[in-house]
Amino acid sequence: MPIKTIKNFEIKYMQILDENGKCDERLKPKLRPNEIKRIYEGMILIRVYDERALKLQRQGRLGTFASLLGQEAIHIGSALAIKDFDWIIPSFRCEGVLIAKGIPISNILQVYGGDERGYIYPENVNITPFEITVGTQMLHACGIAYASKLKKKNIAVITYFGDGATSEGDFHEAMNFAGVFKLPIVFVCQNNQYAISVPVSKQTASETLAQKSIAYGFDGIKVDGNDIFAVYKSVHNALDKARKGYGPMLIECFTYRRNDHTTADDASRYRSKKEVQEWEKKDPIERLAKYMLKKKIVTLDYLAKVKQKSEEKVDEEVRKYESLPSSNPEDILKYVYGNLTQNLQEQMKELELRMKLKNA
Repeated sequence: MPIKTIKNFEIKYMQILDENGKCDERLKPKLRPNEIKRIYEGMILIRVYDERALKLQRQGRLGTFASLLGQEAIHIGSALAIKDFDWIIPSFRCEGVLIAKGIPISNILQVYGGDERGYIYPENVNITPFEITVGTQMLHACGIAYASKLKKKNIAVITYFGDGATSEGDFHEAMNFAGVFKLPIVFVCQNNQYAISVPVSKQTASETLAQKSIAYGFDGIKVDGNDIFAVYKSVHNALDKARKGYGPMLIECFTYRRNDHTTADDASRYRSKKEVQEWEKKDPIERLAKYMLKKKIVTLDYLAKVKQKSEEKVDEEVRKYESLPSSNPEDILKYVYGNLTQNLQEQMKELELRMKLKNA
């Protein structure tokens, strides 16, 4: 039986802006100085939010929190490429995308504070609640993309996940479905190199995560996830092609999770301080600031004012979050089923009695 030769493949790697602020102007997307400044302002805002949320959690004012430190370029760069009519299907550690697309920070703090009313988003925003369960959102994204294709809507769907999610069956099912039906969807993998304590080397024997798309019949690309220009350009091109009917794309954004996985984790138990320090030198915000200063787009005074305005904005959102009226404790039970089961009815009576005693 003759052996059929499978043609070779290659995965392209894109970097436009390096850690020293040096930019390949031939590849840089066509962004005006004011647009670049807005990008910087967006990244500073979500970093200040991230710093404040960590402090709130340590003070007992938020629940378990997943920091996004070091991944700001992925959030803001991709958000810039998304049209308002597109759909965003996020996982946790995607708050920067949500903030950039109009979700109030107070809503996100509500969710991390255990109040699901934070998922009540503005009506003009096409974003689903961010998923905590690893990998499931990719299947939801495929459903929305398939429905959009059937209805002949000229939109694209983008979904986010981490490197650990590529070991989930949901990832492979979603990729296969997207490839077979040529769905208008972009898969963005935030490869921050650790799924809690498990490194990428224990997730896959593949040289890249991007190459996994090839098995499902569509293209993949690996980009420097700390390079705002590379992220924006790759996502913009992928979404544009998806809207035009060219099918799905997998983008592996290679970055690093500089903080613990969540506030319930201790990353020092499985990685070295030296490793973290090396990645601090690749900071996405610092490299953009260096570029803007070299090009005389901004001044040091501007950079300081951006930080101050962001702190004031986050302060305002924290006050808004903490001034919200408490939710109704009965809601814990009321919306589990269409009708309360006997067991839930008994729990409801007990809850009502406790509330009466509390208020007596």
